Amino acid sequence: MFYTLKIFLTSFPPNIIFWKITCKLLGIKIPQKEKWQDLFKNKSGIEIGGPSAFFNSKGYLPIYPAINSLDGVNFSTTTVWEGQLNEGDYYRYQDKTGFQYIAEGTNLSKITDEKYDFVLSCNNLEHIANPIKAIMEWKRIIKRGGIILLVLPNKLANFDHNRPYTAIEHLVADFNQKVNEDDLTHLEEILQLHDLKRDPQAGGATKFKERCMENYQNRCMHHHVYNQDTLQKLFEYCEMDTYLQYTSKTDHYIAATKR
Repeated sequence: MFYTLKIFLTSFPPNIIFWKITCKLLGIKIPQKEKWQDLFKNKSGIEIGGPSAFFNSKGYLPIYPAINSLDGVNFSTTTVWEGQLNEGDYYRYQDKTGFQYIAEGTNLSKITDEKYDFVLSCNNLEHIANPIKAIMEWKRIIKRGGIILLVLPNKLANFDHNRPYTAIEHLVADFNQKVNEDDLTHLEEILQLHDLKRDPQAGGATKFKERCMENYQNRCMHHHVYNQDTLQKLFEYCEMDTYLQYTSKTDHYIAATKR
């Protein structure tokens, strides 16, 4: 018990621990949460890489209670986060069920154009090697005026804090070069700058490197590091209009609409 507590306390800065505990105990939500919720009220959408506790009724941004229906996408039938998955009517969010797709987030060819009103993605895009390709695909499956909501980690609160922010020019180059999800371009930077003290689940340096080398199978690696400026430029490149933005101590939130 004491050892587990010690690992937790040494994995994050004290102010981050205090912030998380305070939010949990007091039920703190994102500022102007109603304005965010209104974007999704009574609408049908799809979540990439979920489900996420961020969006449930007790989460920081409670979207699940407001929506009409939700399907989900995961890259494999086995993931670190969800365990075993099957394609079909098995996507569980809050106390409801949607359709579970097994597909790459960058290739949703199983889904027809403009099928959904919105796309949710929480702590997922950083795990994707070609984010512009992903956003373009997510944009394709939502209707005009539809919403893409991204939640991404704030590097100051996690193991990426030593890494530089990724520039939009780099993301554009990845897109133009048709980078695939087995890409390990950032491996050297990650091995050098990843703060293992804030990532105890990764084990030591040797185990962490082994996990990174098998990233195509596990998708644990953060390819890119985002701030609000890069995210806004990412949506601009994809010809979408940023509507809402917010940064907490642990995460960036941004919602954009399809023109």
